Amino acid sequence: MTNASFSPAKLRGVYSPVLTPFNRDLSPSVPRFVKHCQWLLRRGVGLSIFGTNSEANSLSVAEKLGLLDALLAAGLAPERLMPRTGACAPTDTIELTRHAVAAGCAGVLMLPPFYYKGVSDEGLFRSFARVIDGVADARLRIYLYHIPPVSQVGISLKLIERLLEAFPGAIAGVKDSSGDWSNTQAMLREFQPAGFDVFAGSEAILLPTLRAGGAGCITATGNVNPGPIVELFKHWQDADADQRQQSLNATRAVFQKLPMIAAMKAAIAWQSDDSAWSVVRPPLVELDAGQCRQLQAGLRACAFAMPEATSLAK
Repeated sequence: MTNASFSPAKLRGVYSPVLTPFNRDLSPSVPRFVKHCQWLLRRGVGLSIFGTNSEANSLSVAEKLGLLDALLAAGLAPERLMPRTGACAPTDTIELTRHAVAAGCAGVLMLPPFYYKGVSDEGLFRSFARVIDGVADARLRIYLYHIPPVSQVGISLKLIERLLEAFPGAIAGVKDSSGDWSNTQAMLREFQPAGFDVFAGSEAILLPTLRAGGAGCITATGNVNPGPIVELFKHWQDADADQRQQSLNATRAVFQKLPMIAAMKAAIAWQSDDSAWSVVRPPLVELDAGQCRQLQAGLRACAFAMPEATSLAK
């Protein structure tokens, strides 16, 4: 492996699976993508590009490489990047991961291969091992992505334990999007004290995660409500922390009543006055007029705002 003396910084805070804006012809809108990432960074949010809410599984490897390179060319700091590189094909995972590590990204978020269901821990262990051996770089820091409600392929506590024993330098943490707080608690209890960092998969459990020693959250609505989420991370020990958490949950609930990706894009289109932001790639469908009215009414009731949202327009 290369760079054996590499000593990485610990990742902490709020990260968001960055929405991928598209042009009307469904090609990625690079200018909007760069502006959105810059806007998030200014608000203290790290960039987990190519996540679930990025429509990453509707993007090719070449498109992902191009978008990452566009961010680097624009001068964005790679140490604030945690690209999701896990794919069904190990060759795709290795290619994306190598590129991210070579670019200096602080870590990568990695799904298990998710097409085949009912696979064993042995098979998943071999898959992660193949990627780690294929990347062959001591700078590699993997954050496992546990999202069984979507992938239908989970990452068990036993598998985490085995991966940590075999690859203690490479396996850095997890994003737990299981929706099961008892599972997050188990990860925090079993692995966080040893330096394996647990990120909540939603700001809805950010406060209990931090109180249990967790590292932060990687959350979809960081795309549209970054400031208040970051403020809770900064002030989780203050007397008003529970009130802050309740406010975050109320805003998230408005988005969750609708298809989340389309709703977040509709919110940005509304706040930025740039209708192209509402474009999603099939098989997803944009919100209709009635859904947009529902979204806007719900967000107004929460006193929702996106400061400087006009900067997100092309």
